[in-house]
Amino acid sequence: MIGATLVAGPALTGTPASAAGTGTAAPGLDDPAKKEIAMKLVSSAENSSLDWKAQYGYIEDIGDGRGYTAGIIGFCSGTHDMLDLVELYTQRKPGNPLAGYLPALRRVDGSDSHEGLDPGYPDAWRRAAQDQVFKQAQNDERDRVYFNPAVQRGKADGIGTLGQFTYYDAIVMHGNGGDSTSFGSIRNRALGRARPPAQGGDEVTYLNAFLDARVWAMKQEEAHSDTSRVDTAQRVFLRNRNLNLNPPLDWQVYGDSFHIG
Repeated sequence: MIGATLVAGPALTGTPASAAGTGTAAPGLDDPAKKEIAMKLVSSAENSSLDWKAQYGYIEDIGDGRGYTAGIIGFCSGTHDMLDLVELYTQRKPGNPLAGYLPALRRVDGSDSHEGLDPGYPDAWRRAAQDQVFKQAQNDERDRVYFNPAVQRGKADGIGTLGQFTYYDAIVMHGNGGDSTSFGSIRNRALGRARPPAQGGDEVTYLNAFLDARVWAMKQEEAHSDTSRVDTAQRVFLRNRNLNLNPPLDWQVYGDSFHIG
């Protein structure tokens, strides 16, 4: 659902991380309530829905050169994370509906090919998504590959909940590899313009630099060229200095409006 970028929605409320003044550290993105918000924010962009738990069975080829995209975080048959997920699932539950597709997944890894996956793989994925073991495997791989590295890097850089989320969303879309549009390259681009709090910099200034670098990376690829998940979502929270991602939250992605109360 790629649409025109819209202007920012209503102003948001929230206490900036730097203004807590209570002597108690603000929760990070790994706080359960904040993690739930993060899952909903990503789902609004990836699936046009806040119901992220309904996405375990999602699967389609969105034409971005990564083969099938599926599950709660957009695991892709062409980018290795789907292969890792199905291997983990098969270790935990041999003989599952996807186990027989492992040879094909290994062959198509790194490409957009469906060879050996069509026509039955999407239906097998949806059947597997009814299994709690597969759902837990998706949760665990999401955390191992995307969520935990983002939070750990964000805490090391001294940024709060919103900043950790900007890292997480970037890793979800761009991966954590070595190419010029990967998360690490986006962060390095930002570091060339501003210092994070851990290096004595201002958090808002640094996060603006990071989001600028993120938008640049998105525009390098046609499939990601709509930057509304930054412009009318993350940038809105940052402009309102809601560094803790405190509800209520109002944002727009690809022309759709969302609210968390």
